[in-house]
Amino acid sequence: MNPAWNPRILWQRFVAPIDIPLLVIAAILLLIALAMVGSASPERINNQLINIGFALVVMRIVAQVPPQRLMNLALPIFIVGVLLLVGVALFGDISKGARRWLNLGFVRVQPSEIMKIAMPLMLAWYFEKREARLRLSDYLAAAILLLIPTALIARQPDLGTAILVFAAGFYVIFLAGLPWKIIVGTAIAAAGAMPLAWGMLHDYQRARILTLLDPQTDPLGKGFHIIQSTIAIGSGGILGKGWGQGTQVQLEFIPERHTDFIFSVLSEEFGLLGNIVLLVIYALLIGRGMMIAAQAPTLFSRLLAGSITLVFFTYAFVNMGMVSGILPVVGVPLPFVSYGGTALVTLFIGIGVLMSIHRNRMLVQK
Repeated sequence: MNPAWNPRILWQRFVAPIDIPLLVIAAILLLIALAMVGSASPERINNQLINIGFALVVMRIVAQVPPQRLMNLALPIFIVGVLLLVGVALFGDISKGARRWLNLGFVRVQPSEIMKIAMPLMLAWYFEKREARLRLSDYLAAAILLLIPTALIARQPDLGTAILVFAAGFYVIFLAGLPWKIIVGTAIAAAGAMPLAWGMLHDYQRARILTLLDPQTDPLGKGFHIIQSTIAIGSGGILGKGWGQGTQVQLEFIPERHTDFIFSVLSEEFGLLGNIVLLVIYALLIGRGMMIAAQAPTLFSRLLAGSITLVFFTYAFVNMGMVSGILPVVGVPLPFVSYGGTALVTLFIGIGVLMSIHRNRMLVQK
C-alpha cells in the first residue's frame, strides 16, 4: 500500500487535529447561519459560503499549531497588534466616522480583530511565565497590558470590539486567580467613576444608552433599531412564523438584519422554541470549550482555552442583550451566525486553538 494512502497516516494528517464534537457544534451553527442569511438577505448566501470555506481552512491550519508554538508567538503577535493599533490612530482610514482600518499598501487590515486573539495569547503567556511566583503586582501589570489596546480600540471608536478584547483579557486574569476582593473593589470604583466616564463618551454612544432606557424618545432615529427588533422578537411567539415568513424581516423593518440583528430574524421566524435550540447549542459549545480548558496540561493552555470559550459566551450574551433591548447597541455580531467574514475567521481561529489544545492534551497523555 502506498504510504500516502495508509489509513493511519491519513487519520494523523487530516482527522486527528480536529475535535469532532467542536466541529459538529460549529457545523450546526453554520447551518443555522445559512438559513438565517438566506431568509434575511438571500443575495449574500454565496459570499457567506466563501467566508465559511475560508474560515474552516484557517481553523484547520491553526488546529495543527502546537500550544507551545502559540506561546512562542504570543509576544510578537501582541507587539505587532499594538503597533498596528497605534498606526490606525495616526494614519488609519476613516469610514462612517470611525478610524478602524489601516492600509499597508498591499492589504487593508483591521488590527482590532487581531487583538481578540492576541490579547488572551499574551496574558496567558505572561501568567505562564510567572506561575510559580504570582504577586499582586503581576495582576496590575496584566491589567495595564489589557488596558492599552482596549483604550486604543475604544478611541477609534469601536466600543463593541473594545468590549470583546477587554473581556478576552479579563477572563485570563480572572482564571489566573485574581482575588475577589480586587474584583469587587474595582467594580465599586468603576461604578463611582460613571459620571466621569459619561463625559468621555462620544455623542452617539450617549445616544445609544439613552435610547436603551427609552427607545420611544427617538422612534424614527436612534430608537428605531431596538423598537423594530423587539417587535420582531415578540411577534415570533412560541413557534415563530416560519422560515422566510417574518413580516418585520421581509418588509425590511429590521436594520442590519443579516449581521448584528440576525437574532431578531431567528426569533420572528422560529419563535421561542428556536431561541431555546440556539441557546442549547451555545451551551454545548461553551461546555465543550470549558471541558478542553479543564483537561489542558499547562497553565497557558488552560487560561487560553478558558478565555476563548468565555469570549464565545460574551459574543452571544452581548448580541442577544442588545437585540432584545436590555443592553446598548454596540455592534457585536451573533457568533457563527451573523453574516460577515472577518468576525467569522476570528471565531474559527478560536475554535482551531481549542482543537490544538485538545490534541496536545491527548498527545501528552500518551
